[in-house]
Amino acid sequence: MDYSKLTLMNMMGTKMGYLAERTDVLSQNIANIDTPGYKARDLKELDFKRLAALQTNKLKMRTTSSLHTGGLPKMPNDYRDEKTRKTFETSPVENNISLEEQMAKIADTQMEHQMVTNLYRKTTGLFKTALGTQN
Repeated sequence: MDYSKLTLMNMMGTKMGYLAERTDVLSQNIANIDTPGYKARDLKELDFKRLAALQTNKLKMRTTSSLHTGGLPKMPNDYRDEKTRKTFETSPVENNISLEEQMAKIADTQMEHQMVTNLYRKTTGLFKTALGTQN
């Protein structure tokens, strides 16, 4: 059985890819903290609910009554826009990078990465238990 074709595993892989890309973007912000005029960047937040909706919409539900729901509605955007906030600091090189803010975002990304890794490990453990292999 190919576990990568399962919806949950596919969604965890997508989340891990997003977190890796976000770490790259945030590290570029920190690397350019002294670059004049550099503007901090960030990725749009990954909409996990939309990913789940796209996976469940592969099989259309049949409704026999107007009271039945037709599944999850499609959302107009994959990600929500990250609003650029004005920082409270002034910088001699006139950029909008706050080291504290970037480090907080990196810590948040690290916690999300750990959460997805734990979820992957527990899911794999459940599969092994169900299959009767504990290796």
